[in-house]
Amino acid sequence: MIAENLAEVQNNIEEACRSAGRDSSEVTLVAVSKTKPPADLMEAYEAGVRDFGENFVQEIVDKYDRLPKDIKWHMIGHLQRNKVKYIIDKVSMIHSVVSLRLAETIEQEAAKKNLVMPVLLEVNVAEEDTKFGLKVEEVLPLVREISAFPHVKVEGLMTIAPFVDDPEQNRDIFRKLRKLSVDISRENINNITMNVLSMGMTGDYQVAVQEGASMVRVGTGIFGERKYKDRLES
Repeated sequence: MIAENLAEVQNNIEEACRSAGRDSSEVTLVAVSKTKPPADLMEAYEAGVRDFGENFVQEIVDKYDRLPKDIKWHMIGHLQRNKVKYIIDKVSMIHSVVSLRLAETIEQEAAKKNLVMPVLLEVNVAEEDTKFGLKVEEVLPLVREISAFPHVKVEGLMTIAPFVDDPEQNRDIFRKLRKLSVDISRENINNITMNVLSMGMTGDYQVAVQEGASMVRVGTGIFGERKYKDRLES
């Protein structure tokens, strides 16, 4: 079933790209595998997935040791500063940077491992009280501060749009994030690129792709509903 779901998601991405005049190779599908057992991930892996997104540090640590080493792990959940050290040499990207203090911790831990960590700044475009993320007007000042960090590379922006019945309701959210990305890119800040727009989830990823997403994070659409009682807490 996972392979069939994956094929449907990939077809939907290709269709959304065609409707927007884009090449589907511009879009990376991140399979959101939080709470799912390694067997489910392996089914997706065998169907071609190499990018997996996790919300909890402990799950990344556990799965990292049990699954193929060519997997690219994405930390997409809220990241506590005291947990950075456990994943700094395991993930390919951190999507959820929301403060200078977190960026400073990533810089310190990445320096210890002599690596440069790609990150995205999480933007709460809709300013929902229940979600983490920067306000739109807070992003550029933070970008300027992080640009001085030699072991952190800001590669773009991420948002979690509101959960809505009609994905069209989130189109404006995605457009705003895209505009912010373009505006920052035009500033030509050293050590900053805006190559990645991580936006769109199971309910709205097609609209996100039409509006310029370069990464979409799809969990339920690939793996089915989650059983949170089995969740490994970070």
